[in-house]
Amino acid sequence: MRTNHLYNNLILATYISGTFDVNRNEILSDDDVSVIKEWADSIVALNLHAVVFHNTLSENSTAKYANNINFIKVHYNEKYNANIFRYFLYNNFIKENVAVLKNIFLTDITDVVVINNPFLQKLFINNPSSIFCGDEPKLLQNDWMREHAAHLRAKITSYALYEENFKEAPLLNCGIIGGNISVIKPFLEKLCYIHETYNNDNNTLFTGDMGAFNYLIRTYYNENLIHGTPVNTTFKAYEVERNDCWFRHK
Repeated sequence: MRTNHLYNNLILATYISGTFDVNRNEILSDDDVSVIKEWADSIVALNLHAVVFHNTLSENSTAKYANNINFIKVHYNEKYNANIFRYFLYNNFIKENVAVLKNIFLTDITDVVVINNPFLQKLFINNPSSIFCGDEPKLLQNDWMREHAAHLRAKITSYALYEENFKEAPLLNCGIIGGNISVIKPFLEKLCYIHETYNNDNNTLFTGDMGAFNYLIRTYYNENLIHGTPVNTTFKAYEVERNDCWFRHK
């Protein structure tokens, strides 16, 4: 999974068709570049560089983005939901290319748009030990998260205690995650371990994506966590005119 199209600062994303996309509530079609157009256009407009892991996009469909985005074709392992599978792709890619990487952001691709180059922001530059992520205007303790985390709660002995300790903390969103490679690399290793160890037999209707992410961040990285404005706009508020944040997430 090495590539010659590498830059020190990268945004990574994944497009897996033929499986249900929880962000759009639909099954993504093969080679449908239209659903990633806003994300890809924002990468080009800011002259950023990105890598997209995909299973069906064609060279003809993606050619216009070739100067800024490297599209790497992968085989989708259906053992994991696509939202989980992506972390294994990112983890392997970073391990293989760590020598040339400096800063990374991992984003959703069908409902996120880059508004300002995050790598140039003073807040980002001045906090190389922090993890930056998205959040939502709700608390960790909510009905959806209780259902979403049922499988992990039954598997991880410290999960219920974490939920109690952070029940009034903002709900963090894994659609935007970033930081220095020295932080993101071990973060992804831990996240993949959680999914491989505790989430590999999850047969519920919920992926465990948000549950594992919030648990890991709050348990290991809470003291070095930066979320919300200016990292992301208000989740699901569709603030299309807002330009004071780094990313818009719906």
